[in-house]
Amino acid sequence: MKFVRYTTDASPQWGVEHDSKLHPLSGLPDGPPDLSDLANPSYRAAVRRALQDGALPSRAADDVRRLAPVPQPGQIVCVGLNYHDHAEEQDEEVPDRPLLFAKSPSAVTNPDDPIVHPAATDEVDYEVELGIVIGRTARNVDAANAREYVAGYTIVNDVSARDAQFDDGQFFRGKSYDTFAPMGPALVTDDSVDPNTVDVELRVNGEVKQSSSTKEFIFDVDEVVEYISGITTLRPGDVISTGTPGGVGIFQDPPDLLEPGDTVEAEVEGIGVLENPVVAAEGDR
Repeated sequence: MKFVRYTTDASPQWGVEHDSKLHPLSGLPDGPPDLSDLANPSYRAAVRRALQDGALPSRAADDVRRLAPVPQPGQIVCVGLNYHDHAEEQDEEVPDRPLLFAKSPSAVTNPDDPIVHPAATDEVDYEVELGIVIGRTARNVDAANAREYVAGYTIVNDVSARDAQFDDGQFFRGKSYDTFAPMGPALVTDDSVDPNTVDVELRVNGEVKQSSSTKEFIFDVDEVVEYISGITTLRPGDVISTGTPGGVGIFQDPPDLLEPGDTVEAEVEGIGVLENPVVAAEGDR
């Protein structure tokens, strides 16, 4: 199922997208859902029945402003070097365990909202990634049961200030500027997409920059959830960004980086297209 967090100039709410229509979920007997509901097969079955029975109101899916499915994650845990093709373009050996780093939750921004190019950096890069949104508290989860703890999957553009990242020798500052985590445009549940076999693509001004598949994962969704939950407790609303494929701008010759005026489209099969313009910081406009 494809769930959408959205607004129509009122309070944010959840809906389910079906046949090009958006159906608000606020009218269900249990009221509007939270992420633990979306992770619950019984709740999803109730939504499916309501759709089949015509019990939910509808509106055109394009008539709303889509929002990030998780506006304030408790944490964003990112996996580095998790595609074989990305390791190859850096001439790096395949890691024997997931390489983790954190991104500030305050970096999240909505579909169609701008990515702000900070004045302090010259090297702003793009990274299309499949995002895992946790729906149940997860601690020491076995890979075989990992999907039970997932509310759904979304798209994350792991925008990166490469000069800050390389100057610091660690990732947090370069990954955490405000607006550096566009997320959306939907949250798709495990019964509608196989996260380990979907195509991923990123375009800048319509030109394809990254094109791959999660079949290139070094560590798949189940292994990643197992590994991270064995280190730190994952709670509803936490987001795991699963890594990016080859084609990032910094490793092109010459580097091919984002500039104000660009438009970035990150696409994951079955989830949709996450589009954001790039703008200069306020003082630079």
